[in-house]
Amino acid sequence: MASIVVVGGGGHAKVVISVLKKAGYQVAGYTDRQDRGPLLGIPWLGGDGVLPGVLGTHPGCGAVIGVGKIDTARLRLALQDDIAGLGFDFPVIVSPHAMINEEVTLGAGTVVFDGVVVNSGTETGRACILNTNSTVEHDCRLGDNVHIAPGVTLSGGVVVGRNTMIGTGATVIQSVSICEDCMIGAGSTVVRDITVPGTYVGSPARRIK
Repeated sequence: MASIVVVGGGGHAKVVISVLKKAGYQVAGYTDRQDRGPLLGIPWLGGDGVLPGVLGTHPGCGAVIGVGKIDTARLRLALQDDIAGLGFDFPVIVSPHAMINEEVTLGAGTVVFDGVVVNSGTETGRACILNTNSTVEHDCRLGDNVHIAPGVTLSGGVVVGRNTMIGTGATVIQSVSICEDCMIGAGSTVVRDITVPGTYVGSPARRIK
């Protein structure tokens, strides 16, 4: 496969690199504000300012955002748009240990980690994270920059608006819609539509701010 560069050097980037290596990509390196040393044997290239030069030395190189979403709700998508403007493509990255069924559409820059199941008819936007051992059932619709954390279950027909994070182990029952710019707390259960942006926790999930 073509070379790819990882933007970001924290813990999330490390897991992204692991998936890339298993998927057969040649990882050219990672960028970050600081040199964190080799990540799983992958070298630091410098700050994001080196990216135009990377295209010069690795023609056709792709990119993937290795910045997580907990404290950077909108940063991922903004980074992806800026770097795409330099000429980088953002392929969909899927772990070979994930299961993607028929008639699934994944947006540019989306990363699917180990143990994920995505069932038929589902669509995601750009720069989404489908994290370890999460389940996205049939006919779900995820907007841009949605993070489905480890162990989450989205039942069939769920709609999740852009920039929303569904926290670890949360459950969303069938046909529920969640608007953009929400944080659903870990372990919460969403049983009815959420129409107001904010943070929701509990079972059933209730807005706390």
